[in-house]
Formats: sequence, C-alpha cells, structure tokens
Amino acid sequence: MSSLLSRYATPLTTGLFLVSLISGIALFFHVGTTAFREMHEWLSMVLILPFLLHIWKNWRPFLSYFKRLPMSLSLALCLVAGLVFAWPAITGSASGAGGNPAFAMINVVAAGTPGQVAPLLGTSEAEVVTALKDGGFTAAEATKPLSEIASASGKDTMALMATLSAMGNKP
Repeated sequence: MSSLLSRYATPLTTGLFLVSLISGIALFFHVGTTAFREMHEWLSMVLILPFLLHIWKNWRPFLSYFKRLPMSLSLALCLVAGLVFAWPAITGSASGAGGNPAFAMINVVAAGTPGQVAPLLGTSEAEVVTALKDGGFTAAEATKPLSEIASASGKDTMALMATLSAMGNKP
C-alpha cells in the first residue's frame, strides 16, 4: 500500500485541487456556470480520497504542524471565516440577498396558490390542480400554497416545480 500512496496520493491531490481551483474561480466569476458547477461539486468530492491518502502518507510531518502556532491560528481563522459566511443561514437571519436568485424565485412561486401561478403558465387554476393531481400531488387544492401541496403529498417542492415546468412547456 505504501507504494500506491507514494505514487498516487500527492499527484491526484494536486490534479484534483487544480480542477477544483479553476472551476471554483470560474463559478465565482459566473463564467461557464453550467459547464463548471457539476464538475466542481463532484470532483471536489472525489478529492477527499486522495487528500486522505496524502495525509496518511505524510502523517508524521503533518502531526508536527500541530506543535506550532501557525496551524492552530490557521484553523481558527478558517473556522471563523466559514462561520461568517454560514452564520446568516444557521441563525435564520439571512436577508435573502446574495443567494441563488433562481432558488429565491422558486420560493416565491411555491408560496403561491395554483390560481396565482396559473397565469404564469398560460392556463387556468383548474388545469394546474388537475396537472398536479396527475403528477402525484394528491393534496392539490386551489386554495393551498404550492409548498403545502408538495409537503402534504409527501413530495418536495422541486418535484412540484418540475411538474409545473412540464405543464408550461406544452404548446
């Protein structure tokens, strides 16, 4: 196993880190989002294994970092930086600004009733309710918000949005 670790841990960690770095920068600047998002997410997950192999291979030198102040300071700084970004979502104090606008719009639409959403789809309230029931949303009613219809039907809001989207794509 030592030979495998020596041969592949560091090169794979380096290669996957570079992929994550480049795709992360592209995502940050909103360049090629469609091309980079899935690549970034999946290959960053794959990066975990070679990272762990790299740590395993270099365990003794790695432990020596914990005997000095820079490692503690760096870890504390990274924790604080992460909490600064996550705190609004953790505490529920996020104003909604800065998130993905598509998801924000999904929440706006999901708060509406079939009657409120029907004009967006160029159809009637009754047709929306029928399409939802046909799509397995058994709790579909004209007076219920879409998010309640989804949860009462044992499905998620995204599945409901997919049903509505298919309905809106019909000629």
